[in-house]
Amino acid sequence: MFRIGYRTMKTALGTTLAIIIAQLAGLDNFASAGILTILCVQVTKKKSLKAAWSRFFACVLGMAFSAILFETIAYHPIVIGLMLLIFIPTAVALKINEGIVTSSVIILHFYNAGDLSLELVLNETALITVGIGVALLMNLYMPSLENKLADYQEQIENNFRSILKEIANYLRTTEGTWDGKEITETNRLLAEAQSLAFRDVENHFLRGEDAYYHYFKMREKQFEIIERILPLVANIPTNVKPSVMLADFIETLSDNVHPQNTAIIYLRKLEEMEREFKGMELPVTREDFESRASLYQLSKEMERYLQLKLSFKGLPKRAESRMKKTSSA
Repeated sequence: MFRIGYRTMKTALGTTLAIIIAQLAGLDNFASAGILTILCVQVTKKKSLKAAWSRFFACVLGMAFSAILFETIAYHPIVIGLMLLIFIPTAVALKINEGIVTSSVIILHFYNAGDLSLELVLNETALITVGIGVALLMNLYMPSLENKLADYQEQIENNFRSILKEIANYLRTTEGTWDGKEITETNRLLAEAQSLAFRDVENHFLRGEDAYYHYFKMREKQFEIIERILPLVANIPTNVKPSVMLADFIETLSDNVHPQNTAIIYLRKLEEMEREFKGMELPVTREDFESRASLYQLSKEMERYLQLKLSFKGLPKRAESRMKKTSSA
């Protein structure tokens, strides 16, 4: 389906505005201000600022190279090639290679002029300022990613609930028709959510980190534990009391997967359950011993799962307000 995104709209509007300003100001090559704007409109505010700085510095450097080489050698196509052989490695070394294309336009303006003058330098500087300035103005607005991040949060939590319920069900019955699609889907959702959360960080100049980004990193680590748990569950028989107890515990967790942080409650419950395990009779057969070992390992993995949530500070109130329940796992 054909759709125009906000970045496309900003680019079109910014390009038009830059050309109008440059033309009204009586600048030569005024259309080049639009090219600068197109190149400087980026996905995030930080990327836009970085691109603007790189292009401005590269353009100034390009003007300096043009003034020196064209005036000392000649206004000739061979000199353009020679200049690029020197200019491009210099721009890369200075880490302003984003501005190579932009500065090449300015270099060609100098070549077309055929003569160095103060008017030319001022004209090109004005073109650079208008083009980059309008792009930065357009990028002052970035649509909020809050709702999208919250949607990813809810989808991931729904999958966590489903997976934990399936684990609890298998511990009780060793039967199930689960196709495991939530595993693949959760991997994809976590990757997409972290990428989106990073974009959100990039849209705030004074923010070095983001609660959502840390939240999704925490869920990613919890998901790694869940993936380790799955093979363990297959080795635990249903005819032992600890497996039923763990099934009940995991089912309780599945009902309480939310962004709030009350993991300490479930850690205490897990400690109580482990103490009860220790009070049970020692295993007699090899099978009983292996089952008990798997149960112990499973309980320790669940402890790590909860410790990860305990170390998480929690999402902002605006995210928590979307949730109806008050407990968390």
